[in-house]
Amino acid sequence: MYPIRNWLNRHLSNPQVVGLTVMLVVGAAVVTFLGSMLVPVFASIVLAYLLEGVVRAMTHYGVRRGVAVLIVYLLFILCLVATLVALLPTIVNQIIQLVENLPAMLERGQRALLQLPERYPAYFSAEQVAALLDAIRREAIVYARSLASSFSLASVVMVVTVMVYAVLLPVLIFFFLWDKARILGWTVRFLPRHYGLVDSVWREVDLQIGNYVRGKFVEVAIVWVGSYLTFLLLGLDFAMLLALMVGLSVIIPYVGAIVVTLPIAIVAYFQFGASSEFMWILIAYAIIQAIDANVLVPLLFSEAVNLHPVAIIIAILIFGGIWGFWGVFFAIPLANLIQAVMNAWPKPGLEEEDAEEMAEDDVRPV
Repeated sequence: MYPIRNWLNRHLSNPQVVGLTVMLVVGAAVVTFLGSMLVPVFASIVLAYLLEGVVRAMTHYGVRRGVAVLIVYLLFILCLVATLVALLPTIVNQIIQLVENLPAMLERGQRALLQLPERYPAYFSAEQVAALLDAIRREAIVYARSLASSFSLASVVMVVTVMVYAVLLPVLIFFFLWDKARILGWTVRFLPRHYGLVDSVWREVDLQIGNYVRGKFVEVAIVWVGSYLTFLLLGLDFAMLLALMVGLSVIIPYVGAIVVTLPIAIVAYFQFGASSEFMWILIAYAIIQAIDANVLVPLLFSEAVNLHPVAIIIAILIFGGIWGFWGVFFAIPLANLIQAVMNAWPKPGLEEEDAEEMAEDDVRPV
């Protein structure tokens, strides 16, 4: 009891610790209770982090920040529009073709299941296969009904959401880049007086988030293009759609690669059967994942990811369960935030150094 009381007295008497704790609690509360309304803001911050690296590189070579922001922003909009015009029709067409081919795939899968008792009578019986097919049919009917009942409302909401995002995102991204100094200065006004510990944690996390966002964008693009060229070379149907799924799967480390394996294996099996082409596609996909894990990730995230794989998986499960997609996307930066807080947290026996830092904060101009 006394060690806990002593620990609380020591840290609650430190204004920097109290300020950092308040900032963390307020930030978590804002994301938890207002997260659904602030999704455009979060998306804009992510894209602003992505473009900030290019702006910073241009200013390093003597270009004025305002000019650099305008050039980078206009190039980003042009590249985004060109990508959507070039790739969106192909992806939509492949989605439509996949949906049209689903009945044939399901019928072929049913025939393959019915042949299991004949091929492997020691492991499967006709009654077991029939019960499995009945369960699949019941689940499919329930899922189809729920999907049909919510499709009209969901489609309307999705169209409105896309229209709102199409207007808000470009505006927010531009102002996050153009008025970065003003926004940060306005934010500093709300920090506690003794914010040296907050500043220390923020500098480390800010650098890691910037490196992580830019590295993740480059990783998604490389894996997407590499997967598309590989699937196209091997003659796999729906190559663009499946490659896009592989590229987006790297957003969720470890888990995403396992989940995307299933649709690739299903499409390849129904196209080629249990043949050498099917095996080559699985081998090629495994090679892509190996290159991503052993080459791209160490190269792109050497400064942003210094966590054990178990810590990354736990962070994905916890933050994904709390904040959904954004929790999954920012699982590694959030885990790094916790690590930065633990590293910056005052250690026993360092009260004198903390006092000196607070004294420096007292004379620091605001």
